[in-house]
This record gives sequence, structure tokens and C-alpha cells, in this order.
Amino acid sequence: MEIVSSNKSFGGWHKRYKHRSTSLNCDMVFAVYLPPQAEQGEKLPVLYWLSGLTCTDENFMQKAGAQRLAAELGLIIVAPDTSPRGESVPDDPAGAYDFGLGAGFYVNATREPWARHYRMYDYVTQELPALIESNFPVSEKRGIAGHSMGGHGALICALKNPGRYRSVSAFSPIANPMQCPWGEKALSHYLGDDRTLWREWDACALLAEATEKLPILVDQGDRDDFLEGQLKPQALEAAAKAAGHPLTLRMQPGYDHSYYFIASFIGEHLAYHAKALNS
Repeated sequence: MEIVSSNKSFGGWHKRYKHRSTSLNCDMVFAVYLPPQAEQGEKLPVLYWLSGLTCTDENFMQKAGAQRLAAELGLIIVAPDTSPRGESVPDDPAGAYDFGLGAGFYVNATREPWARHYRMYDYVTQELPALIESNFPVSEKRGIAGHSMGGHGALICALKNPGRYRSVSAFSPIANPMQCPWGEKALSHYLGDDRTLWREWDACALLAEATEKLPILVDQGDRDDFLEGQLKPQALEAAAKAAGHPLTLRMQPGYDHSYYFIASFIGEHLAYHAKALNS
């Protein structure tokens, strides 16, 4: 790993690293916040944060205001990028924001030209955690959270890997990608037109088959411009109810899709994860 930057924050350190990813066949950058307790020799729980469309590792770390409470809770936070990057990595031919670079959707692509690089699921569930656990003082107590496309990513990573995570939460997740324009575009390009193959990347479909009833916390603003057309929290609620899966869905009056919303409730989410990870 090559260190890109290092900044002192609330007694701990926010650091960015660059490394060569074997899953994605390109160089990747990720960020990690190490609270003060990381310098005391103990292994700490880790929360993986997955960001949304167009984002990099920097959006959450700079805008969410998570470091102060993470320092108090003794929680390491890891924020990967949202897609592979580099000159050799294909992008949306039209340059659209909702596909290609910045829009990996946390799936393993099977169609060319995407399959060689767009394997974000393997990256965030296997390669990156192995790198983190080999180089930082983290325990095997893992949580996962995210926003929008990253909320979708957090949900499917937890649902597809029983026992791997002790906690999961999301802000404004793309809850039913098989049934929304963002998801249909991404899944058809990355996986092909056979919709039966999309089910393993859709939280609503996965809930029906989940063998682990890991509680899910979701916050959603009711003034979100993408609420009805793209996010579909009611579909997630219905799927969880049908499966008997514990879900807390909180509709927050007046809040939109922005980081103002995330910053307003990130403290509650970090406390939620810390309680589960330290239990």
C-alpha cells in the first residue's frame, strides 16, 4: 500500500491509501479513520461505509462528520471507492453519471467489457477486508453501512454473507434495483437481460431467502427527490414483513438525499453499530 494523505482528526488519524486491486484489475484508493484507541494496541471493531453514485472515498469522510463520534466509540471506519478507476477501465459511452465510473453498484459484472474490472462485490466483501485485517488493528467484528447505491451495497453484502457482519444500516438505499431505472440500467449492462440473474443483487429478493435475521436500520428522508422513482423503501418494508425479517425503517420529515441528511443522523447510526459490534 502507498499512503496518499494523512490528517489528524479528533485524536485519531484519517488516512488515504492506494493499492493494486486484483479483483478490479486497477489501482484503487480507500480511506480509513483510525480512532485514538488504535494506537493503544487493542484490536477494534470496523465499520465499512459504501458511498453512492458519483462518489469516491472522500465524500463520506469529508461531509458526514463521523470522526468525532467514531473516536469516542473506538470504531474504525473504512470507506472504499464506488467503482474501479483508471484509463483502462471502461465507462458509460455517453458519460452518464449513473453507470460506469463512480457507479459500480457493488455487483460482480459478468458481461464484457465490464467483467474484467467491475467486481466491486468481491472487492468490498473479500479483498479490501483482507487488506484491512492484515495491516490495521481491527478485530473480526465487522459492520457495514452505506448511502443510496451504497445503501443497496450494504444491504446485499450483509444478506449474502450470513455471519460475516454483526450490524447493517443504510441511508436512502436503492432498495429494489430490479424495479427502478438506476438498477435496471446497471444490472442489464453488468449482468445481461436475464432478470432471474438480477435477484441475487436485489435486497428485496434476498430478504425472502435470508437465513440470518440480522436487524436492519434504514433512514429515509420524505423530501428525497428519488424517493418514489428510484429508492422504493416501501418495497423493502413489505419484503421484510413477508420474510419476518427485523427492519427499522424511519421516514425522516423534511430531509432530502444529501449529506446534510446523513450528517444529521450519522451519530445514531454509529452508536447503533457500536452497540452491536461490542455486544
